[in-house]
Amino acid sequence: MTKAVLLAGTNSGVGKTTVSMGIMAALKKRKMEVQPFKVGPDYIDPTYHTAICGKPSRNLDTFMMQVGGVKSTFCKHAKDADINIIEGVMGLFDGMESSELASSAHVAKSLNVPVILVINVHGMSRSAAAMVKGFSEFDRDVNVAGVILNKVGSPRHSQMIIDAIEDIPVVGALPRNQDVSIPSRHLGLFMAHEQDFDTTRLADFIEENIDLDAIISIAEKAPDVEAPSGEEDSSEEKVRIGIALDSAFCFYYQDMFDAFRQAGAETVFFSPIKEEVPEVDGMYFGGGYPELYISELESSKTTRSMKELSADGMPIYGECGGLQYLSTSYEIDGTVHRMADLFPAETVMTKKLQALGYTEGTARGDFIRGTIRGHEFHYSVTYCADDARLIYEMKRGKGIVDGMDCITEHNSLASYTHVHPATFPVKSFVDKCREYKHV
Repeated sequence: MTKAVLLAGTNSGVGKTTVSMGIMAALKKRKMEVQPFKVGPDYIDPTYHTAICGKPSRNLDTFMMQVGGVKSTFCKHAKDADINIIEGVMGLFDGMESSELASSAHVAKSLNVPVILVINVHGMSRSAAAMVKGFSEFDRDVNVAGVILNKVGSPRHSQMIIDAIEDIPVVGALPRNQDVSIPSRHLGLFMAHEQDFDTTRLADFIEENIDLDAIISIAEKAPDVEAPSGEEDSSEEKVRIGIALDSAFCFYYQDMFDAFRQAGAETVFFSPIKEEVPEVDGMYFGGGYPELYISELESSKTTRSMKELSADGMPIYGECGGLQYLSTSYEIDGTVHRMADLFPAETVMTKKLQALGYTEGTARGDFIRGTIRGHEFHYSVTYCADDARLIYEMKRGKGIVDGMDCITEHNSLASYTHVHPATFPVKSFVDKCREYKHV
């Protein structure tokens, strides 16, 4: 039996991330095997989930992955856990535009998982009951099975709200506690590896104020989900793909690593800040914070060797931070820094958010073709030379310029779109790396 529950908020900022992490930590303290998941395209919260649970957190996104992909990922990784905790995104019913697509509710319905609703009750009492009633009745196919009250002012305040809520159990009431909040910066929360975060204290706080046995009981009511048939691992000759992984490049989906391996690639992790390029047949640069390590990157051995490798035909893919790094230069606060220079393009960091949201385009490259779905989130702009070739025709999202994304030169490509293996042609990329290996 698969035990699972989805923790959703009435809106962003109600504390569902802290509550989710706390419940994971408290369940781990009970020696349970907890498999974490995150609704949406977020890279940051899953790093905390992974650090707490000791298992890679998996994203569930019905836009990027579609319902079949969500079911496949969930079933593949949920079956061996004692309990599965899914952290929602935004408010429970908030999806793309006015639809349910990509919402926490859509994931809950797709997996038939019960929902526990987190409400910030600061400044309200009986109105919280009206919110619970509205959320539980808005879509009867979403099973709101429990409520957690966050930021209650006192035991009396908590009891007033509990007395007003009918039919749905309140499984926790958390007093305001600044000691368990997580600081943020310009691109979101700090990554887990950048924080000295006391999960013991968080687990104790949750244990004292939330009925974990009630949550486990709710999770037990989740029915098993039938998984779509999966793909078999490639039996072709192995290739080695270098993956840039350090404080500058840290936005990755675990599913992408798995997809590389399934397609017949060995993943070789290295730090462009500190190391030379390893012996590999292709490279992948994810997003992250290259602007915070710009001096180290500018002088690194990896940066100085990239242009020659690209000209030699090595397949190289970069996204967002990877695009910035693989450009000719990166201007930050008026200072121009020399970068890897794979493309005739210059990137400039701005003070204003330039793009945020889901993306969809048609790739018309030499070996990257078809529909690409992902997301973009950046404060920079990239100026391409007039003769630069861009291969993603965007149906949704901003991209690099004029409805186009993904600049290419030789067998190197880079986009503002963060891709997901559900639509990115991983096998084509790996096959190109295999072809390069034998040149």
